[in-house]
Amino acid sequence: MTQPFSFSLNATDGKARTGVISTPRGEVRTPAFMPVGTAATVKAMLPENVRATGADILLGNTYHLMLRPTAERIAALGGLHKFMNWERPILTDSGGFQVMSLADLRKLTEKGVTFKSHIDGSKHELTPERSMEIQRLLGSDIVMCFDECPALPADRARIADSMRLSMRWAERSRDAFGDRPGHALFGIQQGGLEQDFRAESAEALKEIGFEGYAVGGLAVGEGQEAMFGCLDYAPDMLPVDKPRYLMGVGKPDDIVGAVKRGIDMMDCVLPSRSGRNGQAFTRRGVVNIKNARHADDPRPLDEACTCPACRQYSRAYLHHVYRSNEIIASMLLTWHNLHYYQELMQDMRDAIAAGDFEGFEKEFHETRAQGDIEPI
Repeated sequence: MTQPFSFSLNATDGKARTGVISTPRGEVRTPAFMPVGTAATVKAMLPENVRATGADILLGNTYHLMLRPTAERIAALGGLHKFMNWERPILTDSGGFQVMSLADLRKLTEKGVTFKSHIDGSKHELTPERSMEIQRLLGSDIVMCFDECPALPADRARIADSMRLSMRWAERSRDAFGDRPGHALFGIQQGGLEQDFRAESAEALKEIGFEGYAVGGLAVGEGQEAMFGCLDYAPDMLPVDKPRYLMGVGKPDDIVGAVKRGIDMMDCVLPSRSGRNGQAFTRRGVVNIKNARHADDPRPLDEACTCPACRQYSRAYLHHVYRSNEIIASMLLTWHNLHYYQELMQDMRDAIAAGDFEGFEKEFHETRAQGDIEPI
């Protein structure tokens, strides 16, 4: 018999929560940060190195994988876990966000979305049923409902229409998902920054019933203050005994603020994208390794960090390889950033378990306010 998908809370501190998501492929400690493996790879990283940073789960992208190499090819080759050499849990998004943001000449109807591929212009249709089929072929452990996510700002009528369409698609996603022991389907709350629409969406999702719930439609241009304003109430509308996933977030201070407000799971391309662009996240804020002041600096990026980039290489070396366009620069800076993010999650889990999230948050902000270490 397949081990069921489950979620257990171990401790709470205010609204902040720590617990464990159990899947047949392993446990996910929450709060959890999911590195993004868009095209079946976390860019510039080997899977075993991603695991070494402390990641329990990765995110794969339905839109990109359905276009190349196709879900059918991945299924024929043994599924996404085997294909990308990651045997731990994988969450796949539904493809809806990328269709809206990347695809060309898209047409939205009650049935779904037709669009042209950003790769070769080929025509495709994505519906709740097809999204569930693709995610089943990939073999993902956590499957996301197919939804529509409007960019903000948008007027109330547009947000209401979009949210209600997403709720109808959520019901179709649930029906199409079927009975898949050991796998989970998450519903996605929509409603923009409108509290009444968020409440309506949450009620619709709870009536359908899901193994977990996401807060969608944020981190789409509304700014941190508005996002936190929404998170002050949106997670509370979702079941307390199910995981809560904030999609596409974010910067370290976004993540701390989200966990403070009751979020259990997050994902973002920022650690890997920033690494490729010469930016390193540290306890004291962001370091731009491309800056000339690092050229003769023998010190590590972060003297307290235990990642390979900090233990074995200097700022001067990282500056040199980045300015020389060497691939190792992306590898080391991405490794450091992912390590930092996972260390941040562990620190929050420990603080919540100890009942001192407030103390952790105070120290987090005070250390960042100090800024980067002084130039030598």
